[in-house]
Amino acid sequence: MKFIIAGIHTGIGKTICSAILAEALGYDYWKPIQAGDLENSDSVFVKKNIYNTNCTIHPEAYRLSLAASPHWAAQHDGIAIQKENIIIPETKNGLIIETAGGVMSPLGDDFLNLDLILNFNLPVILVSNNYLGNINHTLLTVSALQHKNIQILGIVFCGEEVKPSQDYIIHYTKLKHLFSIPNFDTIDKSNLTNFAKTIIPQLQQLAS
Repeated sequence: MKFIIAGIHTGIGKTICSAILAEALGYDYWKPIQAGDLENSDSVFVKKNIYNTNCTIHPEAYRLSLAASPHWAAQHDGIAIQKENIIIPETKNGLIIETAGGVMSPLGDDFLNLDLILNFNLPVILVSNNYLGNINHTLLTVSALQHKNIQILGIVFCGEEVKPSQDYIIHYTKLKHLFSIPNFDTIDKSNLTNFAKTIIPQLQQLAS
């Protein structure tokens, strides 16, 4: 199976979620666009923080030097992100694809993450974070995906639990709550992989 890890915002836990899923499922990982921090990219983070040897980390289609919105980072590097250059890597394994930024983050002129997701024609796992305002951001993101008839496999909440917010989102959207990622004292391979073991039974539906 192949699916996309998308988020309601930037910096809300997509990469941590991707690493956990790669460890739990043994799927490959691919982030098509990396903007900034190239020496410590999200691909590097996933590779460093999983034990599962079945997971292959595929190289990015675009590696941009500026930590900014992908369209701006691309302009800064004197290039334009082209949809036709973002080709899903061939693999016989399952594949986790992580987007750069939120669903409505721009990749180029008239080209959003939403358009890339639509082009891939793959289902989405949506990552939400428990901050003030996450209900609004989550519902808007769900609405944008559903407006394009993009399948949402479920929601992952990341960070300190805010049960009233989470309950409202699940009630309103009628989406499946796949699991919640806690605030780890330390984000490292041991903590992420130990947590991944606890959610394997909940993920059997994704691997089928």
